Amino acid sequence: MSGGSRSLPARPSLRFLRLEAKRRLAAGEFPTLHEAQAAIAWEHGMPSWAALKQACAQSQPPEPGQESHALDQLRWLISRFSDVGRPGWTAPADAELAEHFDDRLLAALPAGRLVAQLGKIVPKTSDLREELVVIGQAPLEAHVQLAGMRYLAVVDADPPHRLTGLRGFPLAERITDPRLTAPPVHVYGTRPDQAVGQAPEAPEASEASEAPEAPEAPEAQTAELLAIADDAFSQLGLAALVLAGGEPGRPGWLVTKGYADLDRAEVLDASRRFAAPGVTALVTATAVLRLVAEGRFGLDAAANDHLRTVRLADDAITVRQLLSHAAGVDNPAELYADSVPDLVTLYGPVVPCSGPRGIARPSNGGYAVLGQLIADVTGMPYTSAATRLVLDPLGMRDSRFPARAAEIGADAVTGYTVTAEGVFSPAPARVPTISAVAGLWSTGADLVRLGTAWSSLLPAALARQALTVQAEPEPGGYRVGLGWLLGENGDTAVHSGAGLNDVAFLRVRVRDLRTHVVLTNRAIMLNSIDARLRQAWNR
Repeated sequence: MSGGSRSLPARPSLRFLRLEAKRRLAAGEFPTLHEAQAAIAWEHGMPSWAALKQACAQSQPPEPGQESHALDQLRWLISRFSDVGRPGWTAPADAELAEHFDDRLLAALPAGRLVAQLGKIVPKTSDLREELVVIGQAPLEAHVQLAGMRYLAVVDADPPHRLTGLRGFPLAERITDPRLTAPPVHVYGTRPDQAVGQAPEAPEASEASEAPEAPEAPEAQTAELLAIADDAFSQLGLAALVLAGGEPGRPGWLVTKGYADLDRAEVLDASRRFAAPGVTALVTATAVLRLVAEGRFGLDAAANDHLRTVRLADDAITVRQLLSHAAGVDNPAELYADSVPDLVTLYGPVVPCSGPRGIARPSNGGYAVLGQLIADVTGMPYTSAATRLVLDPLGMRDSRFPARAAEIGADAVTGYTVTAEGVFSPAPARVPTISAVAGLWSTGADLVRLGTAWSSLLPAALARQALTVQAEPEPGGYRVGLGWLLGENGDTAVHSGAGLNDVAFLRVRVRDLRTHVVLTNRAIMLNSIDARLRQAWNR
């Protein structure tokens, strides 16, 4: 649920950027080379030319002869499964799967289900008319495109570098659904008295979920934002998309494109709620930090000293380690259900902690424990405490935590998968088993309020700690603050995640909390959208 692509988006080479700066200087766009370089850095979401050079160096592919280990596994998958269903093909046995897939992944996804899913997403021999295109790679991660599909593969740091994560995404060229002809698009601005990042005055009940009455385009950026939405639909194949952004104390903006429900031809508007997997953890982290600020417990307190309903297998794990994904807490086997279970049902009375300590590895289990810590300390359910501590003070009145699938509500978007025939199919409604990681359903405007104003609920020193590295990553991973995944240069921070059929992404610029949000109701990689928004919005 939590986390996302861990490498920087693909960037032009440093040589190209140097030539571009010289070209702009020669064209008279800037009086000095320094100013041309600074402008290019800002266009790429970087605070300086030096920061951009460092980012380019860090995001380059491995040197020749040091190709990503994830590419080796992807090539095995394509070779092994491209003939699935043809005469003579046999499924890999458990021992062969164990050579290529990490034990944790195999424990979460039994062999039979894994083989069935791979058979659906790996291109067949008849489809392999084009070369494998590497979009981006790091030593332990690869993002590739082949035969109308994109794949993200992540492998373990230790040999034989078995797969720890794999997702396949059909692209627009594979989608034939006629209902998506000319999807509607709208651009909204928030009213000046309800600037994103400030808690607005309480609206009348009839206004609480309405879209703004008089939409205003974000100045000078409307065409670029619409182009980003158009390209996302034409390349990625989406049913609904929200792009939103804002900064503290100023009106925000929001772009919607597509349909909230295709069968009913319900046009997506600003009032519709999306699942927010991963981004929910920002609510949880902020609630925990509020309790720290109130003196209910310390960051370096042992979590077991304050847990009442469950206990961690390791008494030494601290609140700070849980917040920074460095506690090694195991993830539960079940991530979705018809209703939210209690933590004892998921784990039993003792939560196992078999992962590495002190190394940042995004952990749904660690945040599940933080949700229980909030409940045990406040004496109220996690969802009630999170609402009181975070949602209500920020004016997030269109956000909620449904406890059962039946409570998701008609004003939420329908989630979709894509069939083998290229048609959007509604997915059965389910809720996450861990409310503290993925249980929030929210609007784009509410999530911008969260991104721009979470720190207003905390003492300044504690908010700064949240955006300061607390744990170093495993190879190829993010550095982590108190909940936040931090960019290599520390200039931006992220909360994101993918669910069964939804993705949520929130990025803030550290120096001023300028925020952008991306929401979809289909599982797809959003890093290309994020990269373009960084250029369009975070200049």
